[in-house]
Amino acid sequence: MSVKRALVSVSNKAGIEDLAKGLLEAGVEVISTGGTKKALEEAGLAVTGISEVTGFPEIMDGRVKTLHPAIHGGLLAVRNNPEHQQALAEQRIEPIDLVVVNLYPFKETIQKEVVTFADAIENIDIGGPSMIRSAAKNHGDVTVVVDPSDYDAVLAELAEGGAVSEDLRKRLAAKAFRHTAQYDALIASFLTEQVGEEYPESLTVSFEKKQSLRYGENPHQTASFYESALAVPDSLSQAEQLNGKELSYNNINDANAALELVKEFTQPAVVAVKHMNPCGVGLGSYIDEAYDRAYEADPVSIFGGIVAFNKQVGKETAQKMKELFLEVIIAPSFTDDALEILKQKKNLRLLTVPFDVESPIERKFTSVHGGLLVQQEDTHMVQRDDMKVVTKRSPNEQEWHDLELAWTVVKHVKSNAIVLVKDNGTIGVGAGQMNRVGSAKIAIEQAGDKATHSVMGSDAFFPMKDTVEQAAKAGITAIIQPGGSIRDEESIEEADRHNIAMVFTSVRHFKH
Repeated sequence: MSVKRALVSVSNKAGIEDLAKGLLEAGVEVISTGGTKKALEEAGLAVTGISEVTGFPEIMDGRVKTLHPAIHGGLLAVRNNPEHQQALAEQRIEPIDLVVVNLYPFKETIQKEVVTFADAIENIDIGGPSMIRSAAKNHGDVTVVVDPSDYDAVLAELAEGGAVSEDLRKRLAAKAFRHTAQYDALIASFLTEQVGEEYPESLTVSFEKKQSLRYGENPHQTASFYESALAVPDSLSQAEQLNGKELSYNNINDANAALELVKEFTQPAVVAVKHMNPCGVGLGSYIDEAYDRAYEADPVSIFGGIVAFNKQVGKETAQKMKELFLEVIIAPSFTDDALEILKQKKNLRLLTVPFDVESPIERKFTSVHGGLLVQQEDTHMVQRDDMKVVTKRSPNEQEWHDLELAWTVVKHVKSNAIVLVKDNGTIGVGAGQMNRVGSAKIAIEQAGDKATHSVMGSDAFFPMKDTVEQAAKAGITAIIQPGGSIRDEESIEEADRHNIAMVFTSVRHFKH
């Protein structure tokens, strides 16, 4: 479709001067509004003001300028429809063949540290989306451009034949509707949050493509990585990659699991993850000590895994990790010496994520066939004072410390989940079994002789006393679990029989 007349009105002015110049050189009349018109005229480009087209001034601080039949008639008229053409002639409306519009910076406004409700509302664009939708609806005759990255493609086709191809018009129209849909989704989410509606009757969410992935969980599955339209600073999507291959689908899933767990701690902590479950978690007075405990928890499973640190990685720890095959290492920072050592492994992915920011509580989305499950993320923290000792013996101080670590870790293990901890580190993890005693047996077997004088954490209550029996056989001295089973007394009596201290949290941490 040939282009003789274009309307240009943009908030993001990147590349707009070159576009307008190219249009003018192609013999296209350029109509413009407000700040865009001023910028183009200051660049020495001759443009037609919107008021010259509508015969009506821009009013109400620019709120009303393009909402006019002279604009939307020129956009919506079907070129091969005689009645539409007659209406244009009778109303003296000239067709508009190209619309270049991007919108008021609503997203950027609400992401400011300090923003008033009034300021947010003022940055809701009305005329822009209306023009975009009109042009996109009539893409059989009109080209719509909302992204500066598409300017060159449009100019190239105009330079070649004075027209924009049907294929490009259609692709740009689809992109335009995605653009306005995201814009409206952000506005709807903002206003819904303002009125405290947690689960509205309809849900609109918005994500932006971060990268294409080679494949999904398996090579026969396609995949891409999308990030939240409103950036979450301490998330994997905002990580800076310092080394290594591009992240894979499984890398991203595992790295997110490691990051979410290691962020739970303030003292030096290291988390190793394999297949979405922690295989080793260590705490220490300094980060190298924490790493040693995480590694020693399961030296086999850490192979090919993901390791996350909540403190800077130094030379000594880097040297130890260099001897392993790891997929990803995440930390707030690396010393220069550590980077020099780790970068010798060209494929090793090194990511930095800020830990000194506070993120809002997010909703978790889980897709099911034909639907979506939505819930708040599990951020519940239980303090020692909130827990109840239900056995005759109370935990000693070291047991308390290890129980708290076990309770933090078990929240991040697939249910049914059992975690064994000893001396500030995990020593056994049983994940994802169909019964709880099965998970306990796996954790105990993994711990081996270390299970003696360790503590056990369970993500949900014990339906029977069999898990306590397994703990007693292994020499476990303390247990933390939610409680709440109708057979709690059996578990308590079994614990007392073996002098095991047991603590109830009254909180469950299922993770499916």
